[in-house]
Amino acid sequence: MKILLLNLYYPPDTSATAKMAHAVVDTICIHHRVTVLCGRPSYDPTERRPWRPYQTENVDLVRIIRTGSTALPRFNMKKRLLNYLSYVMLAVPRALFLNCDIVLAMTDPPFQGIVGAFVAMLKRKPYVYNIRDLYPDMAVGGSIVSRGLLARVWERLHRWALRRADHVIVLGEDMRARIIAKGVDPSRVVVIRDGAEVFPPEKALAPLDPDVVRAIRGKFSFVLLHAGNLGFYGAWNTLVTAARKLSSEGVGLVFVGGGAQRPAVEATAAGAENIRFLDYFPSAKIPSVLAAADAHVVTIRRGLEGVVVPSKVYGILAAGKPIVAVAPQETDVVSLGRKQGFAVAADPDKPAELVSVVCSLMADTKRLKTMGDAARAAAPSYDRAGELQKYLDLFDHMAVR
Repeated sequence: MKILLLNLYYPPDTSATAKMAHAVVDTICIHHRVTVLCGRPSYDPTERRPWRPYQTENVDLVRIIRTGSTALPRFNMKKRLLNYLSYVMLAVPRALFLNCDIVLAMTDPPFQGIVGAFVAMLKRKPYVYNIRDLYPDMAVGGSIVSRGLLARVWERLHRWALRRADHVIVLGEDMRARIIAKGVDPSRVVVIRDGAEVFPPEKALAPLDPDVVRAIRGKFSFVLLHAGNLGFYGAWNTLVTAARKLSSEGVGLVFVGGGAQRPAVEATAAGAENIRFLDYFPSAKIPSVLAAADAHVVTIRRGLEGVVVPSKVYGILAAGKPIVAVAPQETDVVSLGRKQGFAVAADPDKPAELVSVVCSLMADTKRLKTMGDAARAAAPSYDRAGELQKYLDLFDHMAVR
């Protein structure tokens, strides 16, 4: 089949969506012809592209068409919105003249699901909607958009797009439940997780970088690590409040990464000697970053369960590290973590509960080791190659049908 993928970001963009789009395309192009309709690189790209209305590249078996969207810095919301709108204005008319059998859309820009449904309707083609983050729920829950007319219209259009889709691909069971609650036929909602690369036990891994481990651990006796984006979805105040109370216990809370909320979290943590902020390390150092912690923090604010599904969970499992989930009970990280034994949970609104959970882990090294072993044992179930194969199986099934 000929598959048309719509997503603003694609390598050399370095966003998580761009990388995942590339992985999906690399998988499905084994059996199908794929055309990617994306924008000019603007998300911390490894290289830039000169402006042209449209540029076409052929990379292996994949045709990449880049629109002449603006490539303004993404850290300014108005400029990012201009990138979104310029991409859509150029991508929609181009998409209508591209020959395809199926339209596949991801969620960059955040209203791409609606755009994809509109394109598929005009072309009278089947539509597959791959949700990375759930909008407008994410925008409203993160206080980016108020609960007004815009949010109501956006939600109504989004529900139309969900009903229009032949298949809706989601990242977890919590997201699946939220989509079904919007009136979508459960048989159309498919869970395909991002997963992580899982190496066989017999494979020798590269030695850890002692400088990275030292930079993260410092002189703390127990390190809680949050590695990843500090976005609108986290229970940051709960983490900081709990960390302050744990200072006398030798617990360090270390954040590695950036994000829209990092300045606000840094301001909240000001003066706390056991809370540290580090920038991202090179990708080659990720194994050392993951190994440096005693336990990793995964956090989701109440009300955002099923809206965002942190993909970093699977890398933590592959590293064999325990997880402290500061998240509602309904989230996958809590339900799966308890079922498979790799996580403990704390209410995202109760810092005292988080303090109690961390203290109990520190006092029980045997439990900590058991959780790490459970994480390593669970990792193969979420191997990225196996999850990507589900995309290929889905499109193969649609081709036969």
